[in-house]
Formats: sequence, C-alpha cells, structure tokens
Amino acid sequence: MRIVDGIVTQVEAGLTARPGESVHDGGGRWAVPGLWDAHVHMGQWAAATTRFDLAEATSVAHACGIVARQVATMSRDRPGTICGFGHRTATWPEQPTVASLDEVTRDVPVVLISGDCHSGWLNSVALSLLGLAPREDVVVEQEWFDVFPLLEERLPGLAERAVAGYRQASAEAVAKGITGVVDLEFARGVDLWPARFSSDRVDALRVRVGTYADGLDDVIAAGLRTGDEIGESGGLLTMGPLKIISDGSLNTRTAYCCEPYADGDELPHPAGVQNVDFHDLRLLLGRAAAHGLDVALHAIGDAAVRDALDAFEVTRARGTIEHAQLMCWDDMPRMGRLGITASVQPAHLWDDRDVARRCWPDRMDRCFPFRSLAANGVPLALGSDAPVSPLDPWLAMAAAVHRSADAREPWMPHQALTVAEALGASTDGQGTIGRGSRGDLVLLDADPYAVPDDSAEAAAALREIHVAATFVAGRLVHG
Repeated sequence: MRIVDGIVTQVEAGLTARPGESVHDGGGRWAVPGLWDAHVHMGQWAAATTRFDLAEATSVAHACGIVARQVATMSRDRPGTICGFGHRTATWPEQPTVASLDEVTRDVPVVLISGDCHSGWLNSVALSLLGLAPREDVVVEQEWFDVFPLLEERLPGLAERAVAGYRQASAEAVAKGITGVVDLEFARGVDLWPARFSSDRVDALRVRVGTYADGLDDVIAAGLRTGDEIGESGGLLTMGPLKIISDGSLNTRTAYCCEPYADGDELPHPAGVQNVDFHDLRLLLGRAAAHGLDVALHAIGDAAVRDALDAFEVTRARGTIEHAQLMCWDDMPRMGRLGITASVQPAHLWDDRDVARRCWPDRMDRCFPFRSLAANGVPLALGSDAPVSPLDPWLAMAAAVHRSADAREPWMPHQALTVAEALGASTDGQGTIGRGSRGDLVLLDADPYAVPDDSAEAAAALREIHVAATFVAGRLVHG
C-alpha cells in the first residue's frame, strides 16, 4: 500500500519503496479503514478524566454520600470545584434537590452532570457563580445547554484541567483506531480548535467541528461550508454540521413522544419536551441548506424524529438525525427515501434498557431500531456521544451486535447488526481501502470478521481486538 500526500495511491502486491519513502512493515496484520466516532462532545470527554464517577448512584442519599467523601478530600488551601458525572435519576425513588446537595458540600462549588448530559445538579454556590437564580431542583435542557459553556470560565479549577484532558483524550482515541470525530461540543469549536491544533498539539485526529444556532451567523459570515478546512491544519480540521437539539432525553424523561410516558402523570410534560418548535426548526434547516451546511439534528423521541423528517423534507437540507432512539414504523422508509443518515450510539441501549422498560413499555419494540433502519436503506453512522458512553468504537460495535450488557438475553435481538455492518458503519463511509481512499488506516492484530457466530461471544471478541498501529493521512499517530 502506498500513501502519497495523505491519499492511498496504490494497493497491490509487490510494491517496492521509492527513494525517500518511509516504510512501515505491518507484519501480516489486518488493515482496515480508519475508524470514526460520528458524535462526540470532546470538551466534556476530555474533562471526564477529571470528574468523579456517579454512575452507580441509586438515590439522592447515595449520591450525596459520594459527594460528601469528595468534599472531605479537598484541601482548603487549594479550593476548586467538585465535578461529578454519570448519575441517571429516572429510576430513583426521589429526585435531586439543591438543598440535599447543599447539606453535604459546605462552601465548595459542586456540579453533577447527568449521564445523558441533559441536566446539571448544582449546589447553591455553583448556581451563584454561574449567575443562575436560586432554585429547588436541577437545571435541565436548554437552560443547562446555555450555561454549560460557562463552567470552565466561572468555576474555579476547571479551565486548568482542559488542555491536558484534550491531549489524553486524543491519545486514547487513536490507540483504539479512531482517526476522526465529529465534535458537537457546546463551546464554539470553530474559534477554539485551530489553537488546539497549533499551540496545544492536539493534532492526531481529524475533527469535523459542529456549530450551534448561536454561532451560525458567524459561520455563515466566514463563508464556511461543511467540509471546508478551518485554519491551517493540513486538511485535518474541517467545518462540520449545524447541531440542533430538538428534544430532550429518555433518562431526563424529556424526549418528545407521540404518546405520554408510562409514568407521565408524574411529569410536568407527560410526552416530553419540544426544545425547538417546527417553525424554528424549518427556518434553521433552511438557512443551513442555503449556506452549504449539513445538519446534525438531535431527535430521540418518535414525535421529535417525525418533526425532524418533516423539516428535512420541506427544506431539502442534508445531514443526520442524531440518536433516532424511538421511531414510528412508517418514518423508517421515509428516512431512507430522504437519504438522511441515522447517527446512532449503540452503547446507549445498554444504559437505557431498564429505563425504557419503565417509561416506554408499550413501545420498546421500536427502540434503537438498527436493523429496521438498515433494511429501509437508511445509512448508519456509529458513535458514542462521549462522555455519555466511552469514546470506544469497539464498544459501540459490540453493543450493535449484541444488545445486552449483562447476562440477560439480548434486548430486541432482531434489531442487531452483523459484525460487517457495524464495522462498515464505523468508517465514515470509506468501506474498504483502495486507490483514492483517505490515508487513514488501522492495523489490527486479528481479523475482525473471524469472530464466533454467537452474538455475546462476537461482542466479547470485538472488545478484545488490539490496535497495533493507527495512521492519519499517512502519518503514524499510534503504535
């Protein structure tokens, strides 16, 4: 295989090195196209290395006990912010309050980010530093998305952790064979990423940088279209999509649905929340389409997906529906006809299985419908939504192949993907390596297709595959 100027120019037997060429001996390993994560929040994932884990918390008291232990370890001489991540409250017997957190946190600012990243449980000190009015409950949905970019700016100690976190996250990603990510961070990545590439040396990955509506005017004014290079990055840093979050999430019980949740009588919005109404959705997609921008449209509930497809159809915008976690059956062939990609995160089904059983028991057969989407001609792109799930493509593939994270039988096994389909949906459309392919490739110690037929064993084998080397644009970045 020969790579020239970042592009594969030859794949054939008997190649010999030309003067001045570098030679890498693969030692008989398997070469596959570079892997991509189609949905990442890199800032949050980078920060995840500095957050303590709340994923095992089962109640307010349990979570507050974990926080209290964190507070006890802090030095008064070096004040900072306590930041936790991972709690999921939908199945808790009671819901979090500011008062319960205040009881155990003294004057230390505390921010606890939910496992789906759609809410923040803050104590009174943190609320004040972020300019939020006193309240009794958690900060959710759009209010939370608006305040999230201010965390590093206003809470002591968080900004200092950021650069090291990006470097570590990048190194861990290429070690798993990831050569590119779609970064959908809330902060204005178009402004921030060039400096990370040049001064912070976070340049091992390709990054497609998304923008939210609050940055859309600036992107349009700069003349940036999806695929355009940003800064001087050798083509590694490019403009990505306009990201829109049209509804909430299952765990927060704000995903916008056609019918009320099973426990909807307990909720202020029994069928979920529409963050962006159809009129505004249509206007945003129309502007994106007019200015050459793809759209990454977050839609988890079936009503949100329905509205998303309506907006894509009327505006003729291009792009993805992010998550597509719950869909009506008749929307699947329509999505295929429109050519909209389903950007899905298979590991979420492991996390959401029990919550769906409680909240959506009457519609579980339409949850994470990977097989049905593929059968209707919908292109699939796998990702993690890191830090909601780990930035690990092998974990995502394993979850797509075997829909169970424990000893239980797979959840809706007829919606599973094959290993070939899961791997194919993880290569950003590259399919295989040939002349004209990007010079992004991964050397594996084992044939990824030589796994057992049993889905559980196949998933285990995928998670054990070792990445020997990763190349981005022909440059060795790992191994």
